[in-house]
Amino acid sequence: MASLPGAGNDREGERSMAKSDKRLRPPGAKSVGWALVQAARLHRSRIGDRLVALDLFAGQEQVVQALAAAGTMTMGDLAAMLRVRPPTASKTISRLAALGFVERRAEAGDGRIVRVRLTETGLAKAAAIERLWDDVEAELLDGFDGKEKRRLRKLLRKAARNLAEASGVTGHEVEGDSEMDEEESDSLVVPEAL
Repeated sequence: MASLPGAGNDREGERSMAKSDKRLRPPGAKSVGWALVQAARLHRSRIGDRLVALDLFAGQEQVVQALAAAGTMTMGDLAAMLRVRPPTASKTISRLAALGFVERRAEAGDGRIVRVRLTETGLAKAAAIERLWDDVEAELLDGFDGKEKRRLRKLLRKAARNLAEASGVTGHEVEGDSEMDEEESDSLVVPEAL
């Protein structure tokens, strides 16, 4: 009868089990990435649940917010901004147009170029989305003080830059990289000249 490695020696078997137990612990036990993914999933789910009241699905709010910030955009620019393929952006715009949130117009000189913008209804949705995001952000950061919020935001931006660099993503600036939070600028102390 063949024996299993380590079966003859109980201590060896126990050591082997202890080693395998370490490998079997939940992936999130000490992983920042796992904790980040879990928080992002819960955040996305919470946003999705709240978007239902606005007749939107998760992901559509990003299109509405992008158009609210930019005004009129070409479909290509919108797809690039959202980092999706043009057919994905086109499908989302078609759905939002059917709801009356966006309108599309072909470029006068070149019918292949389509520009999209929010309608008045879409602008109202953008304002509602902004409030929704603020509410969920308040839930996310409940119990954090101002310093902790700024530190977390800074660390997440740094992590995003690291991954963009490691992935070879060019032209990727994490939102807010170049801007300083009002609270941060208020807390800067400029020494007086002697």
